Amino acid sequence: MSIRSIILALTLSVSSSAFAQTAAENQVVGTWRMMSATIDPDGKNISAYGEKPNGLLVFTPDMHFVEVLTDADIPRFASNARGEGTDDENRMAMSRSIGFFGTYTVDEKGEFSGNRVEGSTFPNWVGSVRTREDLRLVVEGDRMTEQFRRPEGTEIRIEWQRVK
Repeated sequence: MSIRSIILALTLSVSSSAFAQTAAENQVVGTWRMMSATIDPDGKNISAYGEKPNGLLVFTPDMHFVEVLTDADIPRFASNARGEGTDDENRMAMSRSIGFFGTYTVDEKGEFSGNRVEGSTFPNWVGSVRTREDLRLVVEGDRMTEQFRRPEGTEIRIEWQRVK
């Protein structure tokens, strides 16, 4: 092997490891607690999950996520059994909470770029893919803002705080 080949190999090796070290860090990875959530149907800004929104959003380093959003004021079921709620209890629990999980992607800057829902308490979301066109997550320090547009156009905005 010539000196020129060795120098070229070393240069490429150093360049690629330097690039790997300067690649942007995943900005969303970690656990986030919901601080507020609003929905804007027809220009009205109302609480999406009641006066006491309660939720967690977790992004794992292996590119999976799980999100659970609830209204802390949902009354307990009188029967104390999950599968035995009344129609009204079930309707309230379903309309004021959601849980879903799947995979996500980030771009070369480490910014959220999309997700794919693999499972959800709302079956219509299973298999859906969202890009920045539908779902934006913007991280500023330990705060994150989520903006989501439902298919019919309703805007939802959620404020998150990183859990330490």
